[in-house]
Amino acid sequence: MYRIDLHPSTGGDNYIDVECAPFEIPLGALVPVGTKNLVPAAKNIGTTHITNGAYRLHPVEWNIGESAGELVAFCLDRGLSPQQIATDATLVDRLQGRLTEAGVELHWPEIAGY
Repeated sequence: MYRIDLHPSTGGDNYIDVECAPFEIPLGALVPVGTKNLVPAAKNIGTTHITNGAYRLHPVEWNIGESAGELVAFCLDRGLSPQQIATDATLVDRLQGRLTEAGVELHWPEIAGY
């Protein structure tokens, strides 16, 4: 739960440090809306300036890369696009099962208070 750090801010502060709760990376952040057959795999996911303050850390980037690789393999195995996977709840469940089998963490470990 690395704190979100933003710099510079629009309020004149050179550094803002914000507490961060456990989060998950939505599949939609890995699936471009208007581009077919392209999957980001690190800091280039669809995000906001604020959430990027948490997503930019190495363990999160590595998780994104592992997830992107599994998503691409899943698409190739089925002859489907990332957009088709992301919009079908059954396929998302199957992809998440594949990620879990590959050892990719989908959820934060249990942390008291959250």
